[in-house]
Amino acid sequence: MPPTPAPGKTARADSANKAIRAFLALRNGRALWPEERAEYERLVAAYMTAVRSEIEAAA
Repeated sequence: MPPTPAPGKTARADSANKAIRAFLALRNGRALWPEERAEYERLVAAYMTAVRSEIEAAA
């Protein structure tokens, strides 16, 4: 059985994912403005960091 990631790590990835979804939902499918693209990229980077952390903890 694979190890279970620590609850805090999973919560961070879930929280980052929810932030991305909420951010995009507010834009109703339209293209992002340059400032919004920068914020989106920051959110995705935070999500990827949290996911990598979970993977490393599971390994």
